[in-house]
Amino acid sequence: MSSASAEQATGPFGLPIDASLAADVRVGLDSVERVLLEAVQSEDPLLTQASKHLVEAGGKRFRPMLVLLAAQFGDPAAPGVVPAAVVVELTHLATLYHDDVMDEAPVRRGQPSANSRWTNTVAILTGDYLFARASDLLADLGPEAVRIQARAFARLVRGQIQETVGPAGDADPLKHYLQVMADKTGSLIAVSGQFGALLSGADQRIVDTVTSACEKIGVAFQLSDDILDIASEAEQSGKTPGTDLREGIRTLPMHHVLAGVGSGPDDARLRELLVADLTDDALHAEALRLLRAHPAMDRARADLRGWAEDARAELLTLPDIPARAALVGLCDYVVSRTG
Repeated sequence: MSSASAEQATGPFGLPIDASLAADVRVGLDSVERVLLEAVQSEDPLLTQASKHLVEAGGKRFRPMLVLLAAQFGDPAAPGVVPAAVVVELTHLATLYHDDVMDEAPVRRGQPSANSRWTNTVAILTGDYLFARASDLLADLGPEAVRIQARAFARLVRGQIQETVGPAGDADPLKHYLQVMADKTGSLIAVSGQFGALLSGADQRIVDTVTSACEKIGVAFQLSDDILDIASEAEQSGKTPGTDLREGIRTLPMHHVLAGVGSGPDDARLRELLVADLTDDALHAEALRLLRAHPAMDRARADLRGWAEDARAELLTLPDIPARAALVGLCDYVVSRTG
């Protein structure tokens, strides 16, 4: 049955989704949740408590969901699918522990971060423990899965280092930024789709297409977050508007301003502010106001649409099943969420 004629239900992010697929995904995510909690148990009470801290804080489980959707192109009940979904979520959670230490973040998912609740040392070691637990599960999925995960992990680390160091003097800052996004965010989202298709036994063309499209979806989500950080009110984005500005993090719209996109009487002043210390409330408010009105925001939205449309075009070459419609819906959602 084609996805167009199927009974619909509400799926991830409130998207319409085939009712039978939605039920399958819910069952799969319940299994993922159970195995996640089992995986973070330790003989040490503090390690168990710290490891469960972010698991129990919730989250969208976006990466496990992609594993389950991609598995629909093969046998979604294949034995490696749920463990693979747990592996990508453990890896993602581990990076959050480390990110919070690097960013000195006090809060994560509405709860005190592990580093603020305990110490940086506990948070780092907890992240390491989650990486180890992911590796343990991977060992049962075969050498190819281990290799895929290892290469994605290498990209995650490379992206973090590149972000920390910044572009070389002769490098294009925007190109550098997009590569960081692909490595830090896109790589693990790509692996989510890759694991689902591969471990369900889908043919290699489908595996390759899903992997490529999911990486583009991952980059698109990050770019949409960049835009929302500037354009949205706090109740929409869930965080204080202009957080990246205040912290001196240059995101897509800022790169476009500094590269000379658009023109206007306030351009020189905005460029001056974007290279200044914006911890001062008045300067921060001025920079946010000018950036919201700048043509660079429209350029950033156009870039976002380009990434989502490229992913959508790849997905439309896949078999017409409900999972394809769900993945295409994600492409549409990532654009619509920025207005």
